[in-house]
Amino acid sequence: MMTRFHFLLAGLFLIRVCAQFGTVYAADEPPKMGAEAVDFELTDVQGKQVKLHPVLEKGPVVLVVLRGYPGYQCPVCNKQVGELLGQAENLKLAGAQVLIVYPGPSKGLSERAKEFFKDKSIPDHFHLLLDPDFKFTNRYGLRWDAPNETAYPSTFVIGKDKKVMFAKVSRTHGGRSNAKEVLSALKP
Repeated sequence: MMTRFHFLLAGLFLIRVCAQFGTVYAADEPPKMGAEAVDFELTDVQGKQVKLHPVLEKGPVVLVVLRGYPGYQCPVCNKQVGELLGQAENLKLAGAQVLIVYPGPSKGLSERAKEFFKDKSIPDHFHLLLDPDFKFTNRYGLRWDAPNETAYPSTFVIGKDKKVMFAKVSRTHGGRSNAKEVLSALKP
């Protein structure tokens, strides 16, 4: 049986480990600037597995979490992705890979994601990832658990060292990062 003393010792141990190994964050809260991004593996719309840390070996990653399909294709998500696609060449020149996460219930998720991206020309350094049943979204603390909602729209820039260089989480439909902010965060 754990006593208060045991909980105190466990807490002190965790504080010491965090101090020794650098900034970390709980798996149920969004990544913070300076923290190491927790690795994840998702499937893209073609069925290929994509894992964060190996992608980081190629260069920085722009991680964009969309709302997915909250009953309709989000027009603000469309605008944000369109703006990033419009800056695809500049993102490539910055050495960035762009991971776009499309969350939602697993049933029909792939079809909804393909519908979202059907009229968009996707460059080879953009990866469209599926988050069935919000597993990634929950792990990253981004689940917008309200009626007709899915995930908090979010953007992170993660350096090759796995550290978060930029983080913006919107608690509304708007207030998202734009391409200018992302490109600025990618500058050395």
